[in-house]
Amino acid sequence: ILNSIASVPGFLTFGVPKAQTKNFVPRIGFAYSPGTDGKTSIRAGFGMAYDVLFDNIGILSLPPQLSTTADVTNITGTPINSNFLANGGIKPNTTVSSALTAAQARANTAAYVPDQKLPYSIQWNLGVQHVFANNYTFEARYLGTRGIHLNVQTRINKRTVVTPTNSLPTYLSQPSEATLNSLPLTLNGPGGLASISNIVPAFAANGFTNGAFVVDAPIGWSTYHGLALQLNRRFSNGLQFQSAYTWSHLIDNSTADFFTTYLTPRRPQDFQNLSADRSTSALDRRHRFTFAAYYESSWFNHSNWVAKNLLGNWTFSPIYTYESPEYATVQSATDSNLNGDSAADRTIINPAGQDGTGSGVKALTNAAGYTVAYLATNPNARYIKAGSGAFANGGRNTLPGRPIDNVDLNLLKNFSYGERYKLQFAGTLFNLFNHAQFIPGFPGRVDNPNVLNTGGAIRNYLTPGNAHFNDPEYVFSSNPRNIQVSVKLIF
Repeated sequence: ILNSIASVPGFLTFGVPKAQTKNFVPRIGFAYSPGTDGKTSIRAGFGMAYDVLFDNIGILSLPPQLSTTADVTNITGTPINSNFLANGGIKPNTTVSSALTAAQARANTAAYVPDQKLPYSIQWNLGVQHVFANNYTFEARYLGTRGIHLNVQTRINKRTVVTPTNSLPTYLSQPSEATLNSLPLTLNGPGGLASISNIVPAFAANGFTNGAFVVDAPIGWSTYHGLALQLNRRFSNGLQFQSAYTWSHLIDNSTADFFTTYLTPRRPQDFQNLSADRSTSALDRRHRFTFAAYYESSWFNHSNWVAKNLLGNWTFSPIYTYESPEYATVQSATDSNLNGDSAADRTIINPAGQDGTGSGVKALTNAAGYTVAYLATNPNARYIKAGSGAFANGGRNTLPGRPIDNVDLNLLKNFSYGERYKLQFAGTLFNLFNHAQFIPGFPGRVDNPNVLNTGGAIRNYLTPGNAHFNDPEYVFSSNPRNIQVSVKLIF
């Protein structure tokens, strides 16, 4: 409401955002066991759940009245010296917050807080579980989830200058000079693409011209469908195990709304066309298989104390995990579409190019010296960098990383003395076979965020034409074998 002077009735009004007050969250489920043996169960359910909005969305959405500074470089023509603070520093009447005109407030507005729309999910599931051979349980489940009103960071007053019909071409082979001279568009010539304003005309007409006018808008969505199969063996004769396989597909138009990853930019490529960002999500893992077992040895259980404690009393707990790779967004690392934001600009896809390869480009000029096109330095590449003014036709999350293919092992050795005392030695080997896995995380855990190198290295990894493009060893750790040992006295 501090920025109400910037309001334009009928276009954009600054006031107190309205809180959402009616959040209907029904849930229903059932379980049914056909027959009389009680070995089969059929379960299904439907539910809704609301999420929250991060506190720093509001903290980062300050009006100009709270974010404009008063910069004092001299006082009545005299350079600032050690007497500046002694003379009162910046005087109260120097503040600019109360002096902004409506035009100044609009030009300095860098954020807008819409009425609250909490993100929510809709889930539905159906599963069948059956017990057989006494010790085994098999279950097949289908799970669907829909995310609605997900938070997306966007710049509502910016548009892309470059379109499929208003862009500079990119060639796979050198065109003739006559061809270059006949091209109608230039990047830097009179009336060239770089001279066209990227401010949406309606916002420009009303004075909202700040290049970083950010809005966290509830316009994102996601859709998940998954088939999960699970086989369990209950503990019997010293052995139990659980194996599970999931096939799933997660599609969304946004994943990260803050700067939490380079692999998938947090803002859309085209602020006015979020539908163009619909793709496989960065969180998608198409296939995941796990096998976890627990085995207590029965060796020498009935032998003397020495044999039982030196040769027996072992416990083995292996875990095997295979998981499809995370997909990343190949980026041109330049403001290709000239909308003022280079982070999300993608690349040109060459359908005939070799998978996983990338190419830089060389600017081509006409007889007047103006850039009119680009030439791929590697015409056989799959991903070609989109130069400034070129149209990037690539989608989000098209570059697969490396899969997880990992074995962990936990070993326990117990030494017992009577029924009360036990000395336990334990060893846990993460990545038992030291299998190099250059992935953004840890193969033996699911609760870790991306573990990445510096931001510059990641951009090189994602930028076609760079020497380290699609080179995971340059960015990620190999997740080498890690061994933890412990000793525990139990009494």
